[in-house]
Amino acid sequence: MSAPSSAAAVPLARYSRPAVVLHWVIFLLVALALFAIEVRGPRGSDSRALWTGIHVWAGLSVLVLTVVRLFWRLVHGVPAAEAGQGVFAACARGLHLLFYVLLIAQPLLGILMINFAGRPVSLMGTGLSFAIVGADDAARQTVHDVHEFIGNALYYLIGLHALAALWHQFVLKDGTLRKML
Repeated sequence: MSAPSSAAAVPLARYSRPAVVLHWVIFLLVALALFAIEVRGPRGSDSRALWTGIHVWAGLSVLVLTVVRLFWRLVHGVPAAEAGQGVFAACARGLHLLFYVLLIAQPLLGILMINFAGRPVSLMGTGLSFAIVGADDAARQTVHDVHEFIGNALYYLIGLHALAALWHQFVLKDGTLRKML
């Protein structure tokens, strides 16, 4: 019997180093974006301008790196689910899909929210700014509400994701967590 002729035929034992790095950098950027929006300070303050700028940079970085990670995943694949994980594996796939959708949609909604308010998105420290749509106050309020809802939902999804990783590590002891370390 001969060895498989392509790397795609051999199931991955763990995520590749670039996938692991992207996962943890995106996590840190999401945490930074959530932190920044919580501590930004009162309207018109220097603190608010600084932390809003950090929030925008973190959000745009999440968007770009999530797209890169998604392409990496599609090209390089992911480790196989542990044997006997039927329903858990399906839930994990669903949660991963939801994370990708939200991590792409959330920054796009942030861009739209700023643009619908009649302002371009400004990249603090660069002098660069851009707009993809014009002002629309009704749309701004709706997009703001969805952006805020998703931001709050991310707290719960991240917690669920972390609990699932800990469940795999300490209860199932199946090696799933080690795939991402």
